Amino acid sequence: MLSVIIPTRNANTSLPGTLACLTRHAEAAAIAEIIIADGGSDVPPDVEEFGAVLLTGPPGRGIQLAAGAEAATSKWLLFLHADTVLADGWAEAAKAHMTGSRNAAVFRFQLDDDSARARILETLVHWRCVVLALPYGDQGLLISRKLYDETGGYQPLPLMEDVDLVRRIGRSRLTYFDVPAITSAERYVRDGYIARMLRNLTCLAMWSIGVSPDRIKRFYR
Repeated sequence: MLSVIIPTRNANTSLPGTLACLTRHAEAAAIAEIIIADGGSDVPPDVEEFGAVLLTGPPGRGIQLAAGAEAATSKWLLFLHADTVLADGWAEAAKAHMTGSRNAAVFRFQLDDDSARARILETLVHWRCVVLALPYGDQGLLISRKLYDETGGYQPLPLMEDVDLVRRIGRSRLTYFDVPAITSAERYVRDGYIARMLRNLTCLAMWSIGVSPDRIKRFYR
C-alpha cells in the first residue's frame, strides 16, 4: 500500500488538481492515505472532500515532509509537490515498481507551458538527472519505508532537502519513470525562465561547496 505526502503552504489554488489526480487513480496505485503536511497557510487547505489527512506544523519543506513521513502508515511513500499533477500511466508505473523493485523512483519533469523555453528547461533537467543523478522534488519521489529509514529520510532543512536526500539514496538506487510529473510553470513565468534557472543553479552550486542551507535560503528569497 502507498501513502502520499504533500507539503503545502498557501497552495490552495493548485492543490485541488493534484488531489483530484491522486484520488482518481487511488485504487490503481493502491493508495491507502493522502497526508497534507501544511506549514502555516493563511487559509488552511480544505482537503476533506478528497479524503486526505491534514497535519499542521511549522513551515519548512524539509520539516513538513519529515512530519508527513512520520505519520504515514504504508510500506511505500510518495512525496509530491502541491503544484504537480502526475500524467496518465503513473499509477500503473508506481504499482509495478512497488511490486518488483527495491529502488526509489522519480517521474519525468514537465511543465504546463507550451513555450519553447519550457521545452529547453525540461531538456536541461533531463541531462541534470542523467549526468548528476539529481532529480528535484518537483519530479516526485516514490520510496519504500525501508529505504527511506535506511537513508535517514528528509532532514529539517529550510532548502535543498530534496537534493540532500537524493544524494544519500545514490544513483544506483534511483529509477526514472518515463511518465511526466507535470508541474506549474507559474514561478518561471513570474520570475523569468533565465533568472529562475540561474538562481536554482547557483543554489545547487552553493550547496555543493558546503554553504549552509540557511545562507542558501536567504539568497534564494
